[in-house]
Amino acid sequence: MTRSARLVPSEGLFLVLGLLRAAGPITRAELARRTGLSRKVVTQRVDELIASGLVEEGEIGRSTGGRAPREVRFRAGAAHVLVAELAATSVTVGLADLGGTILTEMHEDADPAAGPDATLGRVEELFDKLLAARPPQRPPLRGIGIGIPGPVAIATGRPVGALSVPEWADYAVRDRLSTRYDVPVQVDNDANLMALGELRAGLAKGHDDVLFIKVGRGIGGAVISSGALHRGAEGFAGEFGHVFVSADVEDACWCGHTGCLTQVAGARAIGRQGHRAAVDGRSAILAAIRGQGRAIGAREVFTAAAAGDPVSAEILTRAGEALGAVSAALVSGLNPSLVLVDAGLVSIDDPFMSAFRATVLERSLPSAARRLRFAISSLGNSAGLVGAAFVVVDELLSPRLLGR
Repeated sequence: MTRSARLVPSEGLFLVLGLLRAAGPITRAELARRTGLSRKVVTQRVDELIASGLVEEGEIGRSTGGRAPREVRFRAGAAHVLVAELAATSVTVGLADLGGTILTEMHEDADPAAGPDATLGRVEELFDKLLAARPPQRPPLRGIGIGIPGPVAIATGRPVGALSVPEWADYAVRDRLSTRYDVPVQVDNDANLMALGELRAGLAKGHDDVLFIKVGRGIGGAVISSGALHRGAEGFAGEFGHVFVSADVEDACWCGHTGCLTQVAGARAIGRQGHRAAVDGRSAILAAIRGQGRAIGAREVFTAAAAGDPVSAEILTRAGEALGAVSAALVSGLNPSLVLVDAGLVSIDDPFMSAFRATVLERSLPSAARRLRFAISSLGNSAGLVGAAFVVVDELLSPRLLGR
């Protein structure tokens, strides 16, 4: 983001900048009308933003009788940000612009259980490849965003027991990356970033209140309230995968408790049940898959259910009902207009989602669920990267950092 003038943040400046980011190319007159600022103030703020390199003159707008006005627009290409999402079995990295658009991305299998040093070392190698592939005339790198499965202390950028691997707990992810690349770094829970990506660029756009659910090895979630990501007092809102649901589960969850939803409805739990059904022969399809030398995980259970296996369908139905029971309480308490589920494993009409949806509607307060919509993430694997880009850009263009 090449600057020829230093910005002096003001309320009017952020009103104009925010509208330009949200609305796209727009005339100064329309900026004045929609912000409530005078034409003179709008012109001054636009000139400041143009001088800073964040805004540029656009096309000639439509004439309403006099001289056709010129539009102005946010310069999404004024800077780049690096983004990454760690999952239980993979890592995805990308390069984004200030508009949250993912310009290029790379995805590969990985095992975060190898520990933070090995995993983040690989992330850095992939980041370096993305940076090296940029053309010579390129904008500066201004920030990094990374999503991690599990709770993150937002104030410090450190995981709290992330990935069920002790070595990740309290690891200085933000400090490591900010030192390596000399830019601000945002570290967040992966479900939060996926929800934010959907809010800004996916199916949740236009919804002020959304319940986002991630079905991975465990169950993650995020809450959009009044059009913004709700983090809670300590930044751990949305961790309803650790709601108690079963006294039959004796093994301790990584959180230290037993009987958590994540131990009943998460992919790891589904895979374990499928493995047992393959070993004891209750599921002929899963037994056949195992006989081919393949390990039985959640994906194999979903595949077997789609092929007509009643045992796999029953496993998924029970998991969906457990998730639905917890989600019904959230629907009654939060009254979202949309329940959005990530696209990693599920499809809208599989046994898991069918049982989940039916349970939510059956157990929620009827008035809270009357117009409730259910959907699968439209952004798929890119949702977390898009959310990470917006977290970084929002912070870069915040009152705290913009003046720098």
